[in-house]
Amino acid sequence: MKLLILDRDGTLNRSRDDYVASADEWEALPGALEAVARLNHGGWRVVLATNQSGIGRGLFDMASLNAIHAKLHRALAAVGGRVEAIFFCPHAPEDACHCRKPEPGLFEQVGDRFGLPLEDVPAVGNALRHVQAGAAAGCPTHLLLTGKSEHLRSVVGAGDAAGAEVTGLPPGCLLHQDLAAFADWLLAQPEPTT
Repeated sequence: MKLLILDRDGTLNRSRDDYVASADEWEALPGALEAVARLNHGGWRVVLATNQSGIGRGLFDMASLNAIHAKLHRALAAVGGRVEAIFFCPHAPEDACHCRKPEPGLFEQVGDRFGLPLEDVPAVGNALRHVQAGAAAGCPTHLLLTGKSEHLRSVVGAGDAAGAEVTGLPPGCLLHQDLAAFADWLLAQPEPTT
């Protein structure tokens, strides 16, 4: 099974300085949903792993989160894409849980649910904590220069392995301009031989 783990805010949809707290506030990034559809058509199953501390902070409730995700699923279906599952951490930072990224708990849940070791499951997101959590779980990591990392576009080139230019990135983390560029890269990789 070819599986990959995406972040949500800043990767699939526009991130906000506060929180995406309602379906009305959820807005897909240009080309991101089509990139998921291309990955699906290339045989990749996609899951999301997302921190949603707005729940733990009382800023929105589960009904609002479900409405956001229902809108996401409809928008993906409209372009021929699909997300298999959404794993989320509802806790506030002070809860010190194991599932809040950069802790690897959400990724471990994905591995358990799908019965897969994570060393061949790419972790893709726009935030340092997402790739750190992926690396801690054993995933190969990919940082998108969107959302929280958009400011890095002028520092490093896309497709580069990140080095000292970006502090805190896991070793071997690759950079991509956006989710569409990551999809182009992944779909161009040779199939593993068994």
